[in-house]
Amino acid sequence: MSESKPSLSRLEMEQLFRAGLQSGVGKSQKHESADKHVSGEAVYTDDRLEFPRQLHLVPLLSPHAHADILHIDTGPCYSVPGVVRVMTAEDVPGNPDIAPLTHGDPLMAQGVVEYVGQIVLVVAATSPEAARAAVALAKVDYQPRDAVLTIRQALALEHYVEEPHQHKRGDAGMALASAPHRLQGELEIGGQEHFYLETQIASVMPGEDGAMLVYSSTQHPTEVQKLVASVLDLPMHKVVVDMRRMGGGFGGKETQAAGTACLAALAAHLTGRPAKMRLARQDDMLITGKRHPFHVSYDVGFTDDGIIHGIDLKLAANCGYSLDLSGSIVDRAMFHSDNAYYLGDALITGYRCKTNMASNTAYRGFGGPQGILAIEHIVDHIARELGMDPLTVRKNNYYGQESRNITHYHQPVGQNLLEEMTRQLEESAEYAVRRDAVTQFNLNNPFIKKGLALTPVKFGISFTASFLNQAGALVLVYTDGSIQLNHGGTEMGQGLNTKVAQVVAEVFQVDISRIQITATDTGKVPNTSPTAASSGADLNGKAAQNAAEIIKARMVEMLMRVHDAAESDVEFSNGQVRVKNEYFSFEQVATQCWLNQVPLSSTGYYKTPKIFYDRSKAAGHPFYYFSYGAACAEVLVDTLTGEYKLLRADILHDVGDSLNPAIDTGQVEGGFVQGMGWLTTEELVWNDKGRLMTSGPAAYKIPAIGDIPQDLRVHLVENRKNPEDTVFHSKAVGEPPFMHGISVWCAIKDAVSSLADYRVHPHIDAPATPERVLNGINQLRFYGDVVTSVVSANTEKANG
Repeated sequence: MSESKPSLSRLEMEQLFRAGLQSGVGKSQKHESADKHVSGEAVYTDDRLEFPRQLHLVPLLSPHAHADILHIDTGPCYSVPGVVRVMTAEDVPGNPDIAPLTHGDPLMAQGVVEYVGQIVLVVAATSPEAARAAVALAKVDYQPRDAVLTIRQALALEHYVEEPHQHKRGDAGMALASAPHRLQGELEIGGQEHFYLETQIASVMPGEDGAMLVYSSTQHPTEVQKLVASVLDLPMHKVVVDMRRMGGGFGGKETQAAGTACLAALAAHLTGRPAKMRLARQDDMLITGKRHPFHVSYDVGFTDDGIIHGIDLKLAANCGYSLDLSGSIVDRAMFHSDNAYYLGDALITGYRCKTNMASNTAYRGFGGPQGILAIEHIVDHIARELGMDPLTVRKNNYYGQESRNITHYHQPVGQNLLEEMTRQLEESAEYAVRRDAVTQFNLNNPFIKKGLALTPVKFGISFTASFLNQAGALVLVYTDGSIQLNHGGTEMGQGLNTKVAQVVAEVFQVDISRIQITATDTGKVPNTSPTAASSGADLNGKAAQNAAEIIKARMVEMLMRVHDAAESDVEFSNGQVRVKNEYFSFEQVATQCWLNQVPLSSTGYYKTPKIFYDRSKAAGHPFYYFSYGAACAEVLVDTLTGEYKLLRADILHDVGDSLNPAIDTGQVEGGFVQGMGWLTTEELVWNDKGRLMTSGPAAYKIPAIGDIPQDLRVHLVENRKNPEDTVFHSKAVGEPPFMHGISVWCAIKDAVSSLADYRVHPHIDAPATPERVLNGINQLRFYGDVVTSVVSANTEKANG
C-alpha cells in the first residue's frame, strides 16, 4: 500500500488557502515538456518502440511536372530481399482521393502526374534501406505534357483551382481617377518551406475487425481519422488517431500529414502488419506544399498627406496543382490586405492559380502575411513618392474615427490599440532620435547604409470557415485529487498543453502539477478542428474550462447538500476548499464526491460566436477579434555586396490578458524570427522543368542563431483585457507575431532608398536575398546619379 500523506492542520490549510494559486492563468509556467525537449527524452512518433514485423515505407516520386503514366512495372522491386508489398493507386480499396475539402489530391498518382515529387508508388519492406533500394528498381514509362509553372502563365491561361473572388467598397475606379496622386507597381512574394525538424511521419498498427491505431504527427487528427477510414472504406469508429506531440508543424501538418498516415494504413491493411512511413528530408520537401508564392499588382491613389484615396489590388497565389486550402488562404490574404489601414474605395481581387507544382498549403499566418506585405510595400512606395517618413504615412492611414473604422469586407475594427501602441513603441524604441541618427550615418558613409522601419500589425483571429470554430475537451478527476485532461488541440511545441492545463488549474484552483495531459486522441474527443488559425488556446482552452466548470459545479452542489451550506459558503483556492468555516483539501472533496455518487468526469464544448461571412456579398464578420502589434527594426546594409545585418529589433505585442507571459513572449520572438527568415534568407528555387532545387538544408537557409539581433526587445501590452469573452480574456499569439518580420524587410529597403535621398522606392522582391538587394542598390545608384545631375543642372541654371 502507498504511504498516506500527513494531514495538514486547520491553520496550515487556512494559510494555504489565503496564499493564492501560483501556477494558474497569467503565470509564467515553463512548457510542460521543456525538460524532455532539452534532454532528448520527449517521445515523438519515430521514437516509439517498433512493433514486431513492422514494415517501412519509401515512395517513388515523379520526375516530371506533368506527364501521362503509360506503364508501371513493379516486378523488379521484389528482387530486393525484405520487400513485402509494392503499392500503387490500384491497391486502394476505398476512395483514392484525400483532398481536405473537395477533390483532386490522389493518394498516389492515377494515370497522370501533375508535379515533380508526386508519389507514384510506395514500397513496403522490412527495413528503410531495402525499401529505398527497391524503389530505385521500379520502371515507370511517362509521356510528358506541357506544364504551367508560373503565376503569370496561369493568369494568362485563366488556369485556376477555384474562381477568383473580390472585395469591393465604393467605386475604386472613380477614386483612382480623382486622386491627387496615383502610382502603380508589382511585387513578387516568395513561398516558404515549413522545415519542421520532424518530417512527415506516421506509424499504424492494425487491429481486430479492420481497426487501425494510427500514430500520426498531425495538426488535424480528425481529418487523418476521416481520410484513413475513407481510403480503407471503413467507418470512422474503426480508426483511432493518437498524437502526443509534433516536432514542429507551422501549418505543414494541417492537411498534408494525411497522405503519410493513409499510406501507412494502406500497407497495414494490405499486409496485416504494422507499418511506418517517415519521409526523408528531400522527399518531404519535394512532396509537400509550401507557403503560397504571390504575384501582386496594384494601382493606388492618394493625397498630399499620403492618405489612400482608392486602390485596385490584385493578389494572385501560386496554389500548385490542387485546391488543398488555397481558397481560404487567398481569402485571408484579401482580408488582411488592409493590415492597419483604411483603404478608401477599394477593389481587392484574389486569384487562385493552378500550376504544376506541389499543392501549396497552410503556413503560419495562412495567407495573411502575403496580404499584409503587399500593403506595407504600397505604403512605402507612397512615402518615397512624396518624400515622407513611411511611419508618418502609416499613421495617417490608420483605422480611426467611425467613418474610417470599417474594413473593406465591412467588419468594424474593434478595440483598436494601434495608435496607442505605435506611440508607446516610438517612445521606447527612440524612433525619432534613431531616425535622425540613421540619416546622418548614411550621409557620412558612402558604402555602408543603415535602415530603420516601424511597421504595425492588425491580425484577425478565427477560422474564416465558421464551422471550424469549435472544440471539445474531456476532464477526469480522480479520488486522489489528480486530474487527467484531454482536448482536441495538438501540441507542436507552441505550449498549447501548458496553457490549457493552466486554465483547468485555475478553475479548480489546484497546482498544475496535479494535471496530466494525455495525447490528443480521436477516441476521447471526437470531430476536432485543426490546431491552426492561432485558435488552439482560444477554442480548446474554452472547451476545457467548460468541462472543468461542470465538474466544479457538481462539487459545489454536493458540498452544499452534505454540509448544509449556501453557494457563497463554498470557495476554492490554492488546492483547498472552504465550506463555511471548515477547510478541505481538493482530494478530500474529490473523495467526498465519489462517496456521494457524484460523477467526476465531463466533456466540455465551445463554439466561437459572431462569426459569419456572406460570400455572395463579400461582407461579414469573419473574425471574432483582432490582435495588434508593432515592430521597429534597424539594419546595416553593405551596398557593395547587398549583404545586411539586423542590428536591433523592438517589438510590442498585444495578447490581451496573457495566459502565460513566458510562453507568449517566446511565441513573439519565434514568430518574428521565422517571419524575418521568410523575407530574407529563405529562398525557394525551381528549375525550368518544375523541380525544386532548394530541397535540403544545404541550399535552403532558415535563420540561424547569428541572424537574431543581439539587441532584441520584446514586450507584451499590459493591462489590456480582450473585451470579447475569450478564455480568461486572453488573445491568440501563434500567428500575429510572424508579421513583425516585415519590419526587417522594410528596413532593408529604407537603407537602400537612402542612395536616392529617400525619393525612389527600390524594387526588391521577397525574399530580399543579398543578390536581390544588390540589384535594388544598382537601380538606385542609377536613379541617384540622375537626381544629382538634375539638381546640379537646376542649380547652375538658377545661378545664371
